[in-house]
Amino acid sequence: MKAREFRDLSEAELRQKELDFTGELFNLKFQHATGQLENTERLVQVRRDLARVKTTLREKTLAQAKAA
Repeated sequence: MKAREFRDLSEAELRQKELDFTGELFNLKFQHATGQLENTERLVQVRRDLARVKTTLREKTLAQAKAA
């Protein structure tokens, strides 16, 4: 997903995406370690998507703090 798509989501949806990506990243790392992972590029994609979600959450948090 693109960062702009993440910015359109609510904070609750972003937190759920963060949990989903964290769980998926754990599973992918486990599969990679055991030699079962065929698409290693997925590791990079999930890691970057997780970073985008965390960045967007931080941006929203800072915007709320600045508005208050």
